[in-house]
Parts: sequence; structure tokens; C-alpha cells
Amino acid sequence: MSVALPEGYAAFVHPRSGLAARCGVALVNAPGTIDAGYRGEIKVIVVNLDPREAVRFERFDRIAQLVVQQVERVRFREVAELPDSARAGGGFGSTGGHAGAEPASGTTSGTSGQVAEGGPTGGNRYASVVSDREGQ
Repeated sequence: MSVALPEGYAAFVHPRSGLAARCGVALVNAPGTIDAGYRGEIKVIVVNLDPREAVRFERFDRIAQLVVQQVERVRFREVAELPDSARAGGGFGSTGGHAGAEPASGTTSGTSGQVAEGGPTGGNRYASVVSDREGQ
């Protein structure tokens, strides 16, 4: 399948949950992103995570779903410091959800209020995102 998306839109290739639950099939690069300038064939990379059962696909099988969304064009502006937030620099598992994700007592993580270090050759540099809507 090929598509021609209008400028300002992108398509995202998502896995089908039923296929994953029943067959152990997942998409390797999910969601895959298709921007408005792409005109080639949409290819879906699948992996079978079930070590015992092979999976066979046939033409016209629905193996993924395509979500088309309007996307915001933004510009990045280098700044010396990022504004504070409740989450700060907490990454993987930082919002909790299971006992193993809770930080040990007395430990914290984050970059709130940190000043950027490094320079043009690397280091921690911060950028703030600015909307790039025309006419605003």
C-alpha cells in the first residue's frame, strides 16, 4: 500500500492488539512514522515472539493499523535552563504503576532547575519547543 498525505499530516503504523494476543506477533518499529513527503510503499516489520508456533500471513491479512493525524510543526530554541515540571527528568518507570518501579526511599531523579552544560561539541544541552504555526 502507498499513500500521499497532505502537508501537515503524518501516519503512524500501529500493531493490532488481537494479533499480538492470539499469535504473539509484534511490530518491530512501532509506531512506524510516515511523513507527508513519503511516496513509497508502506512496509511493516513484524516479529513472532512465540518460540513454539509459526505464524503465516496471506495477502490482505490485516497485520497493522494506520492512524493518520495532523501534526504540529515546531522549532527548537536552545535555552540555558528548562522550566520545572512535576515529572522533571524522570524517565522509564518514573511515573510508577508497579512496586518494582518505585524509587528507593531518599532518592530522587530529574533535571528541574538544572543549567545546561557542554557546548557546540556535546554535553547536556536543552531546547525549548516553539509552535511554528503560520499566521500566529
